[in-house]
Amino acid sequence: MTATKGRGAAGDDTRGDTVAAVVRQWQAVHPDLDTGPMEIIGRVNRCAALLQQAEDAPLRRAGLSRPEFDLLGALRRTGHELTPGDLARETFSSGAAVTKRLKQLTERGLVERRGDTRDRRVSHVRLTDAGRDLVDAILPEQLAYETAVLSPLTEPTQTDLATLLSNLLTHLEGRLNSVRT
Repeated sequence: MTATKGRGAAGDDTRGDTVAAVVRQWQAVHPDLDTGPMEIIGRVNRCAALLQQAEDAPLRRAGLSRPEFDLLGALRRTGHELTPGDLARETFSSGAAVTKRLKQLTERGLVERRGDTRDRRVSHVRLTDAGRDLVDAILPEQLAYETAVLSPLTEPTQTDLATLLSNLLTHLEGRLNSVRT
């Protein structure tokens, strides 16, 4: 018996999501392989893809993408100027992506850039009043939207899921580079 079957997930017809069907197909082709990791990673990836496809309604109404809101949010929650490099680290984005987004947000009057007095290669980014007001207006609506997305899950289930995902994320953030080949 594979570890997956031992967990009771394989062949369990109560799981009717897309990943369950994929796992059943792989088990038919390779019954000797443990598809347990696929059940978790596949579902995390599928959830992420569906959430990205759905887009964030409050952000869309404000004319913002999630990555743009993440940049504005990083500036708002840290409460001080950040360099584009800082923003890339805060938002898990590439430097090129941050540069492109900052250009768009600057043109919209939501952020301002100023050069460093000691190093002309460095710039500092801050929210404008309009940017701060926009983030403060959108955040409660965005949180309400995310609450609605998660509403099929009970509060204890959401807490358990948050804990499990935090444990996985902490492990990945600390060790992912060691498992890459």
